[in-house]
Formats: sequence, C-alpha cells, structure tokens
Amino acid sequence: MTGSAVAPGVDEAALVPFRALVLDRGRELYRDLPWRRTRDPYAVWLSEVMLQQTQVSRVDGRWQRWLERFPTIDALASSSSADVLDEWQGLGYNRRALALLRAAREIADAGGTMPRETAALVALPGIGPATAAGIRAFAHNLPGVYLETNVRTVILHELYPDATMVPDRELVPLVEATCPKDDSDPRDDPRTWYYALLDYGAHLKRTVPNPSRRSSTHVRQSRFEGSHRQKRAMVVRLLLAHRGTALDAEALARELTAQEVGAGRDPVDEPTVVELLDELSAEGFCRQQGDGWLA
Repeated sequence: MTGSAVAPGVDEAALVPFRALVLDRGRELYRDLPWRRTRDPYAVWLSEVMLQQTQVSRVDGRWQRWLERFPTIDALASSSSADVLDEWQGLGYNRRALALLRAAREIADAGGTMPRETAALVALPGIGPATAAGIRAFAHNLPGVYLETNVRTVILHELYPDATMVPDRELVPLVEATCPKDDSDPRDDPRTWYYALLDYGAHLKRTVPNPSRRSSTHVRQSRFEGSHRQKRAMVVRLLLAHRGTALDAEALARELTAQEVGAGRDPVDEPTVVELLDELSAEGFCRQQGDGWLA
C-alpha cells in the first residue's frame, strides 16, 4: 500500500487486493463533479455539508449558487441568518445552514483562514470527524479517517459481505490503514483514494442492495411528510416568505393550516405553532418582535 501505515490488528496483506480493486473501480467510475475542480477549503467544506443526506443531483447547481451569493468565508460570516436560511431552502436540515454561518463567523473572527488540522476543524460548529477528514483530503490532500456512507458501503460490500450490524469501531482502523499517508503518488494519494471509494460506493448503491444497511449505525429515516420536522421547516419557510413583516402565531397557524389541510392533513392550532416558534427561536432560526416573529 503506497505510503500507508497499518493500524494494529489489521492484516496488511488482505488489504492489498482490496485497495487495487477500489482504485481500478474509481478510475472506471470517476464522477467529474464541480466541487472536485477546486481546492478552496471553503468551497470543499460547503460541498461536504451540502452532500450530507442529500443527493448529488440536488447539490449540483445549489453549490454553485451559494458560492455566487456567499463567495468567501468573510462574505458568509457577514450575512444574516435569514439570508443564509433563504439560500438553503430545499436542501433540508436547516440546522446545517446555521452551523455553516456560526462556523464562518468563528473563522472570520480568528483571522479568516480555515484551519487544516483535525482538532481545530472539529472544534467548529457542525464539523464532525468525517467532514474534517473530507476537507483535509479534498482541499489539502492530507490523510484522515473519512468514514461516510459511500466509504462505509464499499468496505461492508467487499470486506464484510455476510456480516450484519457491523460497528464503525471495526471499520475505522480499516479506513485509517487503507488511506495513503502522503501525496507522493498522484494515482494513489488521499484525494484520489477517497474519490475512488465515493464513486464505487455510489455505484454499489445503484446496483446492489445497499450494503450500508448492514452497519450498526444505519437508521431508517422517519417519514418527513406530516412530521414535527416538516412543520418546523414550513414555519421557517413562511417566515422567510414574509421577511420584514413580523407574523403573529395566529397568522402563522392560519397559513400553516391552509397548507396542511391542502395536503390532506390535520389543521395546526395556535398553541402548537407557539411551541414550534419557541423551539426555532431557541435554536436561532427566528426571533420575536413584539407580538410577532421574524426570520
């Protein structure tokens, strides 16, 4: 393995054919995605956050539009939460947008340069170990444990073909061991290696029963339509649609009910809307002004 150090308990010889196969499949299945054409840490970070639980086809286009509106970390940091949430609509999980904003402000306050080291990255809002490893690999070609769903898919498919409920603690040493430790070979460096895993994993998800379901971390996503999460998202959209005008709970309940009933669901009463507003306000999605609420 080029430049790799084997983690304790990992059989290096067994991983040689695995790495060769993944690199071959990676070359064959390579996807020329827009965020792969940049080494800007901010743009790479944005792609990693947008791609969490979101299909590539939905991110392509939205990633470019975001960068047109907020081209730098400083530009994002100086924006309002309403502007950021407005641009994020349609990507789901609004918390990710606010975490991007909070992290950008922390980076801007510290001088405007995004850190490279893992510890400094994971100290920022919304950046976990996998996102930090993705930033390091794709922006800086540095090694790390990039254990995301497509990487997990490949390892489970190739190295755990019959196992179920496989914990990540078993996979982490394999991810660490197989990642090249330097960029001396452009055909097999951290960036190339993880692109290969991502592209092979995406292919496997289209062609075989999803191997990542055999991970102990796999959780079936709850139904969104009609859920508490959907009502939260609808309240945010309504507030954004009326930017500059404070809406009271009664007006929001009326508009929310119209949408819910139109979709064949139950009406939403005012106390429920107040609870949603209290939650959203506590998390920074909106603020109260007099008897009304603003995004």
